[in-house]
This record gives sequence, C-alpha cells and structure tokens, in this order.
Amino acid sequence: MNKKLAAALSGGAVLVLALSGCSDDEGNKVDDWAKTFCDQAKPQIQKRAAAHQIIISTAADSKPAEIQAADSKAFQDIANADRALAKAVESAGAPPVENGEKVQQDAIKELNATAVAYEGLKKQVDALDPTNQQKFADGLQGVADGLTKIEKMDQNALSKLEEGELGQAMAKQPGCQKPTASTPPNGGGSASPNPGPTTSGSSDKGSESTEPKEKATTKAAGKTTARAKTEE
Repeated sequence: MNKKLAAALSGGAVLVLALSGCSDDEGNKVDDWAKTFCDQAKPQIQKRAAAHQIIISTAADSKPAEIQAADSKAFQDIANADRALAKAVESAGAPPVENGEKVQQDAIKELNATAVAYEGLKKQVDALDPTNQQKFADGLQGVADGLTKIEKMDQNALSKLEEGELGQAMAKQPGCQKPTASTPPNGGGSASPNPGPTTSGSSDKGSESTEPKEKATTKAAGKTTARAKTEE
C-alpha cells in the first residue's frame, strides 16, 4: 500500500548532499565555509535519509494504520531536517563566492518552503481513514502525487550551493556525503525508522540525494497502491 510513496521518493526526493566532483585547492575561505556548513548538515542529511527509508521499507502487507503512522512521522522528520538545514546555511553565513548572499538567502527560503510542503503532506496523511482500505489507497495516491511535486523543490533547495568551487569544496566534506544505505531484513521492512538511511551521491536529489537520484519516489507510490489492492 505504501508503494506509491516509495516510488515517489525513488524519483529523487531525498536531499542528500552527495555532490560529485572535487578539485584540489579551491581556497581556504571556500573550504572553511563548506566545513562549517557540512558539519552542521550531517545529522540532518542522515535524518532525511532515514525518513525516506521508513517510507520505502514499510512492509507491503502493513496495515493502513501502520503505514499512516510511518509516513506521518517520516514527513515530519524531513520537515524538521529541512528547517535545521536552513539554519545551518544561515549560521554558516554567506558563502565566499559570487552573489554569495543571494545564494545563501535563496537556499534558506527554499529549504523552509520545502519543510512547509512536507508538513502539508503529513496533514494529508493524518487525515486519511485507515479503516477504509480503498479510500485509504486512493488518498495515498494523492499524497504520492504531492510528493512528486515536492521532489523538484527538494532538488532545487541547495542546487546553487552545489555549483562551481563551492560545490567542489562541499563534496570533499564528510558531513556532506551521502549516508550509507541500509537494507531491511528479508527485503521487507517495517514502519519503524531504519537506523541506516540511504542517500546517493549525485545531487541527492537522488535517493533522497541532496537527494541524489536514488530516492525512491516512483517505487514508493507503487508500493502504496499495490498494497491497498492486495488487502482488498
């Protein structure tokens, strides 16, 4: 039943600062900024990846109420992580690159907007009726559609930070590397958080990659509907 959301996530809704590309010395100021930001961003990137993993790994035969609880928690966790990432960008200051102040303000604005959007999905999931499987499955389809739209916001949130020498400097920081993915036992998974999130490294927008494209957006959506149908 949670396949639709999983599918939506697989499309790239995971904000993972797995940046590609690296250069030798880009300048102490840029490297210092990248370290300051990435050190603060690391736990938030892991939190986002773990939340996506919850959705993707929720067992296909889970009850609607379990799926609802897992997805609701995951969306709130991602919203909280995005807000914390926005604060990390603010705390690091304007990056020492051309138009650094605008790059910083745009990232803060987009991360906060994405957080609001995820909280909207949480409210949508919370409003579903888990006692009616067909209606619940139909409602999850709507949530999956909304998740697909938010994906693009996720991907754009830190895109400017990932460009040029700044992106190369961030790519060298351990804090901005994608978390190690964890595989649910027996390929199933439960509604509870998985300690080992996954994020891919290419503009996570991937797998929940800044969210590299690894995140399973499409899989999630498929999972959801499929489950609902099996349980009918």
